[in-house]
Amino acid sequence: MNARLHAFLDASPWAMHITPAQMDSVRHAATVRRFTAGSTIGLRGSPAMHWMGVIDGMLKVDTIALDGRSTTFAGVPAGAWFGEGAALKGEHRPYAVVSISDCIVAFMPRDTFLMLIDESRGFSRWVIDQLNARLGHYVALVESFRLQDVTTRVAYCLAELFNPQLYPSTSRQLVISQEELARLCGLSRQNVNRELHKLADLGLLRIRYGAIEVMQLEGLQQFARGAAAV
Repeated sequence: MNARLHAFLDASPWAMHITPAQMDSVRHAATVRRFTAGSTIGLRGSPAMHWMGVIDGMLKVDTIALDGRSTTFAGVPAGAWFGEGAALKGEHRPYAVVSISDCIVAFMPRDTFLMLIDESRGFSRWVIDQLNARLGHYVALVESFRLQDVTTRVAYCLAELFNPQLYPSTSRQLVISQEELARLCGLSRQNVNRELHKLADLGLLRIRYGAIEVMQLEGLQQFARGAAAV
């Protein structure tokens, strides 16, 4: 497992911005754990003691209201790091982190994360770009919810799982249920099912049991921006 963790750290997009000595510190401090589908990896309100990366599988970031309704803020596919905002501020997490599928997760201690922020200008710049991309994602998500039609909203939520800054290694076959996608889109499962079939009819994706296979990523991204699908 440690070999897989080290390979994941070496392949992470921020790795090129730190020195070999700093990477040795990261390898020494980082840990890795396996989780089964449906496991809670981080409780809402728990201290943000780690920055996390998804080695395999997919997670979701969500919250549950007092009336029991669940809202999913983001899906986090393999290859992505997340939670830098909470780790920077040292605050209690305002969301829960739950595994959608069986997954392997890397944990970098907050102290190590802050050491890289303090000592590496390149790493700090990468984190700023990451935060900026995340802000841009949520601004565009709100715009999609308010201004775009339902089909475009579903296309956007899928296309953003391939955001090159936030999620650079997403597999074209997304292991995500229509129920989870519905929460991500803020729609009912029935509506998402209908819109997925519209996108499938355009040749942009293929619906599989418990998964969605993206057939034309560029076309899906164009559709999500409101352009005509190709």
